[in-house]
Amino acid sequence: MSKYLKPAALLTVGCLISAPALADDFGLGRPALPDEIAAWDLDVRPDGTGLPVGSGDALTGEAVFADKCASCHGDFAEGVGNWPKLAGGEDTLADPDPVKTVGSYWPYLSTTWDYINRSMPFGDAQSLEADEVYAITAYILYSNFLVDDDFVLSNETFLDVEMPNADGFIVDDRAETEYPHWTGEPCMQDCKGTVEITMRARVLDVTPQSEEEAATTAEPSETAPETAEQEVEQAVAEEAAAPDPELVAKGEKVFRKCKACHQVGDKAKNRVGPHLNGVVGRAAGSVDGFRYSSALETRAEEGLVWTPEELSAFLASPKSYMKGTKMSFNGLRKDADLEAINAYLATFGE
Repeated sequence: MSKYLKPAALLTVGCLISAPALADDFGLGRPALPDEIAAWDLDVRPDGTGLPVGSGDALTGEAVFADKCASCHGDFAEGVGNWPKLAGGEDTLADPDPVKTVGSYWPYLSTTWDYINRSMPFGDAQSLEADEVYAITAYILYSNFLVDDDFVLSNETFLDVEMPNADGFIVDDRAETEYPHWTGEPCMQDCKGTVEITMRARVLDVTPQSEEEAATTAEPSETAPETAEQEVEQAVAEEAAAPDPELVAKGEKVFRKCKACHQVGDKAKNRVGPHLNGVVGRAAGSVDGFRYSSALETRAEEGLVWTPEELSAFLASPKSYMKGTKMSFNGLRKDADLEAINAYLATFGE
């Protein structure tokens, strides 16, 4: 933005203020003063040019984010309603419906800092102090597992942060490679031989599925016990092992507090946190492709297994149970909620 603002000779303010006529103009306004230009010259470049002196860490940013940002972007930067998600989306850019966040998509940290500083909070832009902007940015990085919670983001450490998608953009060369193909007389009729409907959207806000994908269904299993006695034994065993449906239903409601960061069920993927399919009874830190905190990796090396008892202890107070965990959730305080979410998670196998 500032590249259009910096030349003072091109700026005028107060069109109703008279001034001597200048050559080749209408004689309106006057050149902008240095202080007036500085008030608009807020941009921050990818190399850190334009950053003010200041600093902030993720723990400080968590409190500021909760106060200034969470109403739109969620407590964990997961987004609320149609407001943008700022965390998650790892490895989704090649998907039909990619999740573009600060961690998965934005190539430069300066874009994050500059936008927060210039335009946020919504409705109260430019009300944040520089230290608050640093702290909020640090918390967003932490929510994307790009820094630890004790990392201090400042004008001096700004370039220490590596953005995952920094090399995911290319130079816009369309003027040389594509524009020549768009010259000449446009086609106005019979431009396409045939028109076919190849996909249909089932709802209005998703990428449509192909007819073949939508029609694909799993074939029911035809396996059965060999004898009537085995069939009875299997039924009794399944009934004994089946969790209480009411408890599972309650656990599903409790899991709403977790689903911003974790997925379960078919096609569950790692997001801000790992998927939780098969978590009950699983060795800690064993989900492929997920980057765990050093604190959890240490416990995993010590042989931690997520038994219902260990899960309950962790979910009751994650930060007390495991100092240094990246999990920002404050915890479940009711024993009934802990029992219910264990029952719910136990219904999802690997």
